[in-house]
Amino acid sequence: MSLTGIGVAGCGRMGAPMLAALRAAGFNALGYDVRPPAAFGPLAPHMRALPDFADHVQTLITVVRDIAQTDDVLFGAQNLATAPHLQTVIISSTLSPRYVTALRHRLPDHLTLIDAPMSGAAIAAQQARLSFMLGGDSAALDRHQPLFDAMGAHFHRMGPYGSGMQAKVLNNLLAASNTAMTRLVLDWADANGIDETALLNLIHTSSGQNWFASHFNDIEFARDGHGADNSISILVKDIASALDAAPPQSDTTLPETVQATLRTLAQRR
Repeated sequence: MSLTGIGVAGCGRMGAPMLAALRAAGFNALGYDVRPPAAFGPLAPHMRALPDFADHVQTLITVVRDIAQTDDVLFGAQNLATAPHLQTVIISSTLSPRYVTALRHRLPDHLTLIDAPMSGAAIAAQQARLSFMLGGDSAALDRHQPLFDAMGAHFHRMGPYGSGMQAKVLNNLLAASNTAMTRLVLDWADANGIDETALLNLIHTSSGQNWFASHFNDIEFARDGHGADNSISILVKDIASALDAAPPQSDTTLPETVQATLRTLAQRR
């Protein structure tokens, strides 16, 4: 199958650099977003209004924020599930695994479905070194691997469709936990007169090492407080996605505590 008609729906902090990476790799990829094309600077010539985007798209990559926006893209306001040439839907948002699995029964049987959530934050998207957690038929993943190669550096095939999303929400439980605890540790260090840079250097080479602490000065949301539409609130949403698919009778006290802690984060100077 020739990989033509690539479309990225949701060109925000992750989707826009993913679109740029696809184009840099030579793909005729176009973007769609609820914001007007003029808002996208150098990418503006490659953004399309809905009718043109729907007519173009054969392989749809969705990178919108949540379930409600994904439903809008596929079935609601954008209704791209009925795009005339659509062949493949790649879900790259982080969503409830239950929701993602159920899409198989809501979308036409002829469509290939791949779940391909990614990790690495905006900095990794901008540098085309995302980590993808992939779920789907092996042959379908093989056919679409050139797209992932263009956007990422690490690829983890987790099993059949839906398993990539399950792996992603488990990974994000750890990411959220590291975020909450690292921020607490830094606040306590401030109160005890310990220099932030010195402590982060220590953590990076010691048993407390974690991705959030090691990349604290590169991660765009590292110092943010909780806000309605920022990355900290996305972590809160991602914990909810993991809880939605928790095994029966699981003890959810710890993830719920982390979620509550993230909701209380204030801006760090």
